[in-house]
Amino acid sequence: MIQLRGRRYDTGEPVAISVEGDRIASVEAATPVGSVADWPWIAPGLVDLQINGYGGVWFCKPGLTADEVLKTLEPHFSYGITRMLPTLVTASHEALRDGFTAIRQAHEQEAWVRDLVAGCHLEGPFISKEDGPRGAHPLQHVRPADWGEFQKLQDAAGGLIRLVTLAAEAEGAVEFIRKAVDAGITIAIGHTAANSDQITAAVDAGARLSTHLGNGAHGQIRRHPNYIWDQLGEPRLMASIITDGHHLPPAVIRSIIAAKGKRNIVITCDAAGLAGCPPGVYELPDKAKVEILDSGAIVLAGQRQLLAGSGSETDACVAHAIDVAGLSISEAFDMAGKNPCRLLGLEQVRLRRGSRADLVVFHCRKGESGTQLDWQTTIAAGQVRYGAVPPVIQ
Repeated sequence: MIQLRGRRYDTGEPVAISVEGDRIASVEAATPVGSVADWPWIAPGLVDLQINGYGGVWFCKPGLTADEVLKTLEPHFSYGITRMLPTLVTASHEALRDGFTAIRQAHEQEAWVRDLVAGCHLEGPFISKEDGPRGAHPLQHVRPADWGEFQKLQDAAGGLIRLVTLAAEAEGAVEFIRKAVDAGITIAIGHTAANSDQITAAVDAGARLSTHLGNGAHGQIRRHPNYIWDQLGEPRLMASIITDGHHLPPAVIRSIIAAKGKRNIVITCDAAGLAGCPPGVYELPDKAKVEILDSGAIVLAGQRQLLAGSGSETDACVAHAIDVAGLSISEAFDMAGKNPCRLLGLEQVRLRRGSRADLVVFHCRKGESGTQLDWQTTIAAGQVRYGAVPPVIQ
């Protein structure tokens, strides 16, 4: 049995939580002897729908192996992540097949991978060919939405693909969306240059999310209508946002949250395969070159404007959202936990008896650079995966 004491992330109340197996066995009120401000916070673990790799390894790497997948997944526990969707971006069919095959093999080999990997996210290759909306995705691999190709990739993944991002205007998009929704797959609109009618048609067909809204767009667009306004004002779409301090200005983050409402926002890090690597110039699987700047931003090499994914992890994005959007700990953690679970139909972790024991214990500090989440313990499905169980405090 694991026993924890800390403050509930949602109410601030001091509690004693016990864990047996992969479930929360009890949550009881606790009475601190000293100041409750000295107690750590306890919250559900973070859930990220869009993580492309780590430490120099991309999940869409040609020839990816299960061992590489294991080494790439495990560090995420140290960032408070207890569930995630490994994300494969636009690439050749062979590279995507290899990536999904390796993830499936790792999923079959290790129980902790089955607990961590709630599914996979295919971001592309059915996206816009236009510069700007395409982002850093390689043009040579962009192609029409093809249900037959997707079925082959889903077979390679062992059925793990549960989120697909495509452009609303991609050839065959509407038919693809309908078939995917019938198969229980969640569809997101992203990397799109669609017009208003195309956005509406995609949503009518069943699209439910805007992937990293505000990014993967032209540098300049008409003031209205445009595909950002069309998605922002569509009440049937939730929106994921990258709050790493580089992808969106604070005013844009606040505006998207205000427009969508806190229940309809998903915080994602969109961490690149180069997350965790030091500054320098690196080569992507498709041979394009990117640079990690001293600021931590990842850009296409040779310029400073076009981003190529994020170098931050989910915890940094949660902390930045707290600072720039004036969110509470509870609101920010729910955007990176309950909301993505609700979108995908995953079990939501609640601090109550019987819930899945995906928990993080941490201190939240305000420093000169803003909010800092200092992780003490990450517990995934009842197992300590990072840190250690803190000693019982009084």
